[in-house]
Amino acid sequence: MGAPKTVLLTVAALGLAGVAAGALVVYGGLYDVAATQQHFQPVYSLLETAMHQSVKMRARNIEPPRLDDERLVMRGAACFRDKCVQCHGAPGVAQGDIGKSMQPLPGPLVDARHHWKPRELYWLTKHGIRMSGMPAWEFRLSEEDLWSVVAFMARLPDLTPQQYAEATRVEATGVQGAPVRTACGPAAAAAPLRVADAQRGARALYQYACSACHTIPGITGSSPNVGPPLAGIGGRSLIAGKLANTPDNMVRWLRQTHEVDPLTAMPEMGVSEQDAHDIAAYLAALR
Repeated sequence: MGAPKTVLLTVAALGLAGVAAGALVVYGGLYDVAATQQHFQPVYSLLETAMHQSVKMRARNIEPPRLDDERLVMRGAACFRDKCVQCHGAPGVAQGDIGKSMQPLPGPLVDARHHWKPRELYWLTKHGIRMSGMPAWEFRLSEEDLWSVVAFMARLPDLTPQQYAEATRVEATGVQGAPVRTACGPAAAAAPLRVADAQRGARALYQYACSACHTIPGITGSSPNVGPPLAGIGGRSLIAGKLANTPDNMVRWLRQTHEVDPLTAMPEMGVSEQDAHDIAAYLAALR
């Protein structure tokens, strides 16, 4: 009986030593978080492997549409130019200063099709990568635009710098000279509104960076002191001290902030109508 007890005590002692070492690194400020220093290669490799496996599992049931349509590819070229080049670069185009300085470094996407399946590239573009600089584009690109980026990335390895420049010039044309969309963004405003979804509204709150200024119940944050806390906002009588607290007025406040109060320091975040309805549904439940 002595040997098992010794083993258990040894394991417990090692566990406590590990916790103590971790606490020393965290609370002693020993870990260098500067972006001027790289991750150690074992840390980088471990994180990259975990990321690949995570994406592979979560994207496994996504069915891609046809991605060989020239109009979709050209639309993706505009999205890639507007949203991706500053961090990832392109054939003959360097990354912007932000992309060059990030750790981990957001590498070029000219070989993305060799590492990822189309459904995985779609998932990555839509959801982003937590604890990295890769943003989630779920609330800023329509479904068609998300897939158009994937379609263009499949074509990217075959493009010379000159062909890339032609594909992404503002006056680009598609099949048989037909004009194509030269910018991309959220779904068209004319799309019919869905029933407000409070759970989706919670995601929208941090995708629109609301939690950067407000402490919001249910939303992870660092307890900012810029805007007022939103706990209990669903039970307040007024919005911003000006509007009756109704869902429609909350949508108006979120989308037309400076029209309601020209002197407010709260910026207009470009919230779409559907997203504003979803956010309003979530906030209404905070009582």
